[in-house]
Amino acid sequence: MRARIYQPARTAMSSGTAKTRNWVLDYAPASARDVDPLMGWTSSDDMQSQVRLRFDTCEAALEYAEAHGIDAQVFEPKKRKPNVRPGGYGENFATNRRGVWTH
Repeated sequence: MRARIYQPARTAMSSGTAKTRNWVLDYAPASARDVDPLMGWTSSDDMQSQVRLRFDTCEAALEYAEAHGIDAQVFEPKKRKPNVRPGGYGENFATNRRGVWTH
């Protein structure tokens, strides 16, 4: 079995970092997906493609993979510098602004 271990990126719809601190082990698909001729749904007979395991650290995920004989490949995340303003969102409504805040 092949698998990949990675740290998920944040979603494009939010600037938060929820669900990005854990490491994920995903199995590679063992068989191709096929389309059901009657309903048109895409399906697969591979049950491992539905499994997603979460770990606190990369080392824990690697230990699990080695203990269960899984050929895992680690993908290191590309870290970005957080863009945090000194005053944050509340700065928009501060009473000590230089000018009046209007639309």
